[in-house]
Amino acid sequence: MSASVPRALSFDSAAALYAASRPGYPPELLDTVEELTGRPLSGARTADVGAGTGIATRLLHARGARVTAVEPGPGMAGELRRTLPTVPVVRGDGNRLPLATASADLITYAQAWHWTDPDRALSEALRVLRPGGALALWWNVSDYSVPWVVDQGERLRRQLGGGDSAHGTPGGADSRNLSQLSGGGFEKRLLRWSRTVSVDAHLANLATHSAFLVLGAAGERSTRRFMDRERGHLAAVFPDGMVEERYVVELGVLVR
Repeated sequence: MSASVPRALSFDSAAALYAASRPGYPPELLDTVEELTGRPLSGARTADVGAGTGIATRLLHARGARVTAVEPGPGMAGELRRTLPTVPVVRGDGNRLPLATASADLITYAQAWHWTDPDRALSEALRVLRPGGALALWWNVSDYSVPWVVDQGERLRRQLGGGDSAHGTPGGADSRNLSQLSGGGFEKRLLRWSRTVSVDAHLANLATHSAFLVLGAAGERSTRRFMDRERGHLAAVFPDGMVEERYVVELGVLVR
């Protein structure tokens, strides 16, 4: 992960908040994975790489997949073990998978592929997949067809000072996850969905993104001021205190 390592591991400092606040994924996501891979998830030997606190791992496990979680961060891995004690967890990352050759039917990256060196990670995935196995990559990205999301994105970019947001980082209007996938052969889908949460939960979700976490203690005051101002902006759009978060899941599937 080279220079991305410190940022990728910044989530460790907020593992419990991440688990409680980040959105999950719509049921049709895993239905679409089954459609594109041409096999059921039930019984599939699956490696969920960059598993974090297990948001996607839990859904795969519930569908009957035989999941092994791969996670580099000790804090995130610990949270995953706490909430999913029956799921094996191994420490590692996509650039050097701690898995045997031809041992997986499916490798998934939920909100995690962008932390890898794509060429190395693709080579490793192809090594670990059995013939006919599949690599599935997906991201939740804010839906920029929604006016309040566009407005919030502008405020986030002003606060965070850049457009480093193609991976679902707050403020990213121009997501390029699917167009930048390494290699050919990926079949791609976009899945729109939403969830409704309290303003507090929405702000907590924002606070778990790496662009805020890397600021550390030095950035706590400015982050707190931003979140206080954002609460006022949200109150004008959602006077009942409940925010409808709108997302597009960007999915790419490659069958070996």
